[in-house]
Amino acid sequence: MKKDIHVPEVKEVYIAMISEENEIGELEWTSFLINNKDVKLENALVTTRGYGEIDGKEKKTATFRYSLGDISPKSYKKIESIPKELFALSNEFWLSFYIGREIYDKKYIFLPESISQFNSINTPIINKLGVMI
Repeated sequence: MKKDIHVPEVKEVYIAMISEENEIGELEWTSFLINNKDVKLENALVTTRGYGEIDGKEKKTATFRYSLGDISPKSYKKIESIPKELFALSNEFWLSFYIGREIYDKKYIFLPESISQFNSINTPIINKLGVMI
């Protein structure tokens, strides 16, 4: 039965969108996986996609898959850059990883227009301003 299946809860693992100036002086938003745990995340996989409406029309992006490998304790890895045009969409990150022999997975969704300087906080480990789930 479904009630007999143990689904471990993901804690202290975050997706953050960090804005930084690029080489031509424009703000560029990049997504990062942050491991704030005291243990290594093994074989981390992230699937990303965007979906929603822009100007009354249904839009969706391609689905991208990233193999990030192992993420050391108290560290982070870059996932991808996100163009500003996609901020009007819901941006979904689906993360899977192992700790020992147990598999964890969690879906993180940045809602439309939530990625902005206004919603920025100081992110753990990276220690830069960003939007974090």
